[in-house]
Amino acid sequence: MQFVAASKLRRAQEATLASRPYAEKLDEVLTDLATVLGAEDHPLLAVREGGKRMIVLITTDRGLAGPLNTNTIRFAAREITQHEGDLTVVTVGRKGRDAMRRARVPLEAHFAGFGDRPSFADVVPLARLVTDDFLSGDFGRIDIIYSHFVSTLTQRPELTQLLPIVHSDRDARGSSAQYLFEPGPANVLEQLLPRYVATGLFQAVLEAKASEESSRMVAMKNATENAEDLIEDLTLSYNKVRQTNITREMIEIASGANAR
Repeated sequence: MQFVAASKLRRAQEATLASRPYAEKLDEVLTDLATVLGAEDHPLLAVREGGKRMIVLITTDRGLAGPLNTNTIRFAAREITQHEGDLTVVTVGRKGRDAMRRARVPLEAHFAGFGDRPSFADVVPLARLVTDDFLSGDFGRIDIIYSHFVSTLTQRPELTQLLPIVHSDRDARGSSAQYLFEPGPANVLEQLLPRYVATGLFQAVLEAKASEESSRMVAMKNATENAEDLIEDLTLSYNKVRQTNITREMIEIASGANAR
Protein backbone atom coordinates (compact mmCIF):
# COMPACT_ATOMS: atom_id res chain seq x y z
CA MET A 1 0.00 0.00 0.00
CA GLN A 2 2.93 2.32 0.62
CA PHE A 3 4.27 1.83 -2.90
CA VAL A 4 0.81 2.15 -4.46
CA ALA A 5 0.21 5.41 -2.55
CA ALA A 6 3.63 6.69 -3.62
CA SER A 7 2.84 6.10 -7.28
CA LYS A 8 -0.56 7.82 -6.93
CA LEU A 9 0.97 10.67 -4.95
CA ARG A 10 3.19 11.78 -7.81
CA ARG A 11 0.26 12.02 -10.20
CA ALA A 12 -1.94 13.80 -7.65
CA GLN A 13 0.83 16.20 -6.69
CA GLU A 14 1.52 17.12 -10.31
CA ALA A 15 -2.17 17.76 -10.95
CA THR A 16 -2.47 19.94 -7.84
CA LEU A 17 0.60 22.04 -8.55
CA ALA A 18 -0.31 22.40 -12.22
CA SER A 19 -3.78 23.78 -11.43
CA ARG A 20 -2.67 26.32 -8.83
CA PRO A 21 -1.43 28.97 -11.33
CA TYR A 22 -4.75 28.83 -13.20
CA ALA A 23 -6.74 29.34 -9.99
CA GLU A 24 -4.47 32.18 -8.91
CA LYS A 25 -4.68 33.92 -12.29
CA LEU A 26 -8.47 33.56 -12.25
CA ASP A 27 -8.52 35.29 -8.87
CA GLU A 28 -6.38 38.09 -10.29
CA VAL A 29 -8.80 38.65 -13.16
CA LEU A 30 -11.71 38.78 -10.72
CA THR A 31 -9.81 41.32 -8.68
CA ASP A 32 -9.45 43.53 -11.74
CA LEU A 33 -13.15 43.16 -12.57
CA ALA A 34 -14.25 43.83 -9.00
CA THR A 35 -12.51 47.20 -9.02
CA VAL A 36 -14.86 48.43 -11.75
CA LEU A 37 -17.98 46.42 -10.86
CA GLY A 38 -19.98 46.04 -7.66
CA ALA A 39 -22.26 43.51 -6.00
CA GLU A 40 -25.22 44.80 -7.99
CA ASP A 41 -23.64 43.55 -11.23
CA HIS A 42 -23.89 39.88 -10.28
CA PRO A 43 -25.72 38.07 -7.44
CA LEU A 44 -22.67 35.91 -6.64
CA LEU A 45 -20.90 39.08 -5.48
CA ALA A 46 -23.76 40.16 -3.19
CA VAL A 47 -23.03 40.15 0.53
CA ARG A 48 -26.20 39.30 2.46
CA GLU A 49 -27.06 39.82 6.06
CA GLY A 50 -28.36 36.72 7.76
CA GLY A 51 -29.24 33.55 5.96
CA LYS A 52 -27.95 30.08 6.57
CA ARG A 53 -24.34 29.04 6.21
CA MET A 54 -23.20 26.09 4.10
CA ILE A 55 -19.92 24.24 4.60
CA VAL A 56 -18.56 21.96 1.89
CA LEU A 57 -16.49 19.38 3.78
CA ILE A 58 -14.00 17.42 1.67
CA THR A 59 -12.59 14.19 3.14
CA THR A 60 -11.67 10.74 1.83
CA ASP A 61 -13.77 7.68 1.12
CA ARG A 62 -11.20 5.26 2.51
CA GLY A 63 -9.26 5.11 5.74
CA LEU A 64 -5.64 4.15 6.41
CA ALA A 65 -4.60 7.74 5.73
CA GLY A 66 -3.07 8.59 9.09
CA PRO A 67 -4.48 11.60 10.94
CA LEU A 68 -5.65 13.34 7.75
CA ASN A 69 -9.40 12.83 8.13
CA THR A 70 -9.30 13.24 11.90
CA ASN A 71 -7.59 16.61 11.63
CA THR A 72 -9.95 17.84 8.89
CA ILE A 73 -13.10 16.71 10.71
CA ARG A 74 -11.86 18.14 14.00
CA PHE A 75 -11.14 21.44 12.25
CA ALA A 76 -14.67 21.46 10.80
CA ALA A 77 -16.22 20.59 14.17
CA ARG A 78 -14.35 23.45 15.84
CA GLU A 79 -15.50 25.86 13.13
CA ILE A 80 -19.11 24.73 13.58
CA THR A 81 -19.09 25.02 17.37
CA GLN A 82 -17.26 28.34 17.53
CA HIS A 83 -19.59 30.06 15.06
CA GLU A 84 -23.10 29.40 16.18
CA GLY A 85 -25.94 29.81 13.74
CA ASP A 86 -28.13 27.99 11.28
CA LEU A 87 -25.93 25.92 8.97
CA THR A 88 -25.87 22.82 6.83
CA VAL A 89 -23.08 20.70 5.41
CA VAL A 90 -22.38 19.24 1.97
CA THR A 91 -19.93 16.35 2.28
CA VAL A 92 -17.51 15.02 -0.31
CA GLY A 93 -16.15 11.69 0.88
CA ARG A 94 -17.58 9.01 3.13
CA LYS A 95 -15.47 9.80 6.21
CA GLY A 96 -16.80 13.32 6.51
CA ARG A 97 -20.39 12.19 5.92
CA ASP A 98 -20.20 9.55 8.66
CA ALA A 99 -18.66 12.02 11.12
CA MET A 100 -21.32 14.66 10.46
CA ARG A 101 -24.08 12.08 10.86
CA ARG A 102 -22.67 10.96 14.20
CA ALA A 103 -22.55 14.59 15.32
CA ARG A 104 -26.12 15.11 14.02
CA VAL A 105 -25.11 18.02 11.82
CA PRO A 106 -27.70 18.71 9.07
CA LEU A 107 -26.58 17.38 5.66
CA GLU A 108 -27.69 19.16 2.51
CA ALA A 109 -26.17 16.60 0.13
CA HIS A 110 -23.41 14.03 -0.18
CA PHE A 111 -21.02 13.36 -3.03
CA ALA A 112 -18.92 10.22 -3.20
CA GLY A 113 -15.20 10.64 -3.71
CA PHE A 114 -14.14 11.45 -7.26
CA GLY A 115 -11.70 8.56 -7.60
CA ASP A 116 -7.94 8.58 -8.06
CA ARG A 117 -8.10 10.99 -10.99
CA PRO A 118 -10.74 13.68 -10.31
CA SER A 119 -11.68 15.73 -13.34
CA PHE A 120 -13.24 19.15 -13.70
CA ALA A 121 -16.43 17.54 -15.02
CA ASP A 122 -16.79 15.58 -11.78
CA VAL A 123 -17.03 18.81 -9.79
CA VAL A 124 -19.56 20.55 -12.06
CA PRO A 125 -22.67 19.01 -10.36
CA LEU A 126 -21.35 20.08 -6.95
CA ALA A 127 -20.62 23.60 -8.23
CA ARG A 128 -24.09 23.82 -9.76
CA LEU A 129 -25.73 22.75 -6.48
CA VAL A 130 -23.73 25.26 -4.45
CA THR A 131 -24.36 28.10 -6.89
CA ASP A 132 -28.10 27.42 -7.17
CA ASP A 133 -28.50 27.25 -3.40
CA PHE A 134 -26.74 30.59 -2.99
CA LEU A 135 -28.71 32.26 -5.78
CA SER A 136 -31.96 31.04 -4.23
CA GLY A 137 -31.30 33.34 -1.28
CA ASP A 138 -31.45 30.59 1.34
CA PHE A 139 -27.75 30.82 2.14
CA GLY A 140 -25.76 33.89 3.04
CA ARG A 141 -22.31 32.28 3.00
CA ILE A 142 -20.71 29.13 1.62
CA ASP A 143 -17.29 27.88 2.76
CA ILE A 144 -15.01 24.99 1.82
CA ILE A 145 -13.06 22.98 4.40
CA TYR A 146 -10.38 20.74 2.98
CA SER A 147 -6.83 19.58 3.57
CA HIS A 148 -4.29 21.84 1.88
CA PHE A 149 -1.28 20.03 0.43
CA VAL A 150 1.89 21.71 1.69
CA SER A 151 4.42 18.91 1.26
CA THR A 152 4.66 15.15 1.47
CA LEU A 153 4.95 15.35 5.26
CA THR A 154 2.64 18.32 5.86
CA GLN A 155 -1.07 18.67 5.13
CA ARG A 156 -2.98 21.49 6.77
CA PRO A 157 -6.77 21.83 7.16
CA GLU A 158 -7.99 25.10 5.69
CA LEU A 159 -11.22 27.06 5.33
CA THR A 160 -11.88 29.10 2.18
CA GLN A 161 -14.89 31.32 1.62
CA LEU A 162 -16.42 30.38 -1.72
CA LEU A 163 -19.54 32.55 -1.83
CA PRO A 164 -20.13 35.42 -1.81
CA ILE A 165 -16.99 35.90 -3.87
CA VAL A 166 -14.50 38.21 -2.21
CA HIS A 167 -11.62 39.37 -4.34
CA SER A 168 -8.10 39.52 -2.93
CA ASP A 169 -6.55 42.92 -2.35
CA ARG A 170 -3.39 41.97 -4.16
CA ASP A 171 -2.78 45.40 -5.68
CA ALA A 172 -3.86 48.57 -3.97
CA ARG A 173 -2.87 50.67 -6.99
CA GLY A 174 -5.98 49.74 -8.96
CA SER A 175 -4.69 47.39 -11.62
CA SER A 176 -7.98 47.53 -13.57
CA ALA A 177 -6.67 50.59 -15.44
CA GLN A 178 -4.14 48.31 -17.16
CA TYR A 179 -6.78 46.17 -18.92
CA LEU A 180 -9.54 46.67 -21.44
CA PHE A 181 -12.33 44.11 -21.10
CA GLU A 182 -14.22 43.10 -24.22
CA PRO A 183 -17.16 42.82 -24.81
CA GLY A 184 -17.38 44.51 -21.40
CA PRO A 185 -16.63 43.92 -17.71
CA ALA A 186 -20.20 42.84 -16.92
CA ASN A 187 -20.29 40.30 -19.76
CA VAL A 188 -16.91 38.90 -18.79
CA LEU A 189 -18.01 38.67 -15.18
CA GLU A 190 -21.20 36.82 -16.17
CA GLN A 191 -19.14 34.07 -17.81
CA LEU A 192 -16.29 34.08 -15.32
CA LEU A 193 -18.01 33.82 -11.95
CA PRO A 194 -19.68 30.39 -12.38
CA ARG A 195 -16.38 28.96 -13.61
CA TYR A 196 -14.60 30.60 -10.69
CA VAL A 197 -16.84 28.70 -8.26
CA ALA A 198 -16.22 25.38 -10.03
CA THR A 199 -12.49 26.06 -10.18
CA GLY A 200 -12.36 26.79 -6.45
CA LEU A 201 -14.08 23.49 -5.68
CA PHE A 202 -11.92 21.58 -8.15
CA GLN A 203 -8.73 22.99 -6.65
CA ALA A 204 -9.89 21.99 -3.17
CA VAL A 205 -10.61 18.45 -4.38
CA LEU A 206 -7.14 18.20 -5.95
CA GLU A 207 -5.50 19.50 -2.77
CA ALA A 208 -7.41 16.96 -0.69
CA LYS A 209 -6.47 14.12 -3.07
CA ALA A 210 -2.76 14.95 -2.94
CA SER A 211 -2.99 15.22 0.84
CA GLU A 212 -4.72 11.83 1.03
CA GLU A 213 -2.09 9.98 -0.98
CA SER A 214 0.84 11.61 0.82
CA SER A 215 -0.68 10.95 4.24
CA ARG A 216 -1.46 7.34 3.30
CA MET A 217 2.08 6.79 2.02
CA VAL A 218 3.59 8.12 5.26
CA ALA A 219 1.12 6.13 7.37
CA MET A 220 1.88 2.89 5.52
CA LYS A 221 5.62 3.56 5.78
CA ASN A 222 5.29 3.97 9.54
CA ALA A 223 3.12 0.84 9.73
CA THR A 224 5.75 -1.14 7.79
CA GLU A 225 8.54 0.03 10.08
CA ASN A 226 6.47 -0.74 13.18
CA ALA A 227 5.66 -4.20 11.83
CA GLU A 228 9.34 -4.88 11.16
CA ASP A 229 10.23 -3.80 14.70
CA LEU A 230 7.49 -6.02 16.10
CA ILE A 231 8.72 -8.98 14.02
CA GLU A 232 12.23 -8.49 15.38
CA ASP A 233 10.97 -8.37 18.98
CA LEU A 234 8.79 -11.45 18.51
CA THR A 235 11.60 -13.34 16.76
CA LEU A 236 13.95 -12.54 19.64
CA SER A 237 11.36 -13.67 22.19
CA TYR A 238 10.72 -16.86 20.20
CA ASN A 239 14.44 -17.67 20.02
CA LYS A 240 14.83 -17.11 23.76
CA VAL A 241 11.95 -19.45 24.56
CA ARG A 242 13.24 -22.01 22.06
CA GLN A 243 16.73 -21.86 23.54
CA THR A 244 15.33 -22.24 27.04
CA ASN A 245 13.36 -25.33 26.00
CA ILE A 246 16.40 -26.87 24.32
CA THR A 247 18.56 -26.22 27.38
CA ARG A 248 15.93 -27.74 29.67
CA GLU A 249 15.64 -30.86 27.52
CA MET A 250 19.41 -31.28 27.44
CA ILE A 251 19.58 -30.99 31.22
CA GLU A 252 16.81 -33.58 31.55
CA ILE A 253 18.63 -35.96 29.20
CA ALA A 254 21.92 -35.48 31.04
CA SER A 255 20.23 -35.96 34.43
CA GLY A 256 18.59 -39.18 33.21
CA ALA A 257 21.91 -40.52 31.91
CA ASN A 258 23.64 -39.78 35.21
CA ALA A 259 20.87 -41.49 37.15
CA ARG A 260 21.49 -44.73 35.32
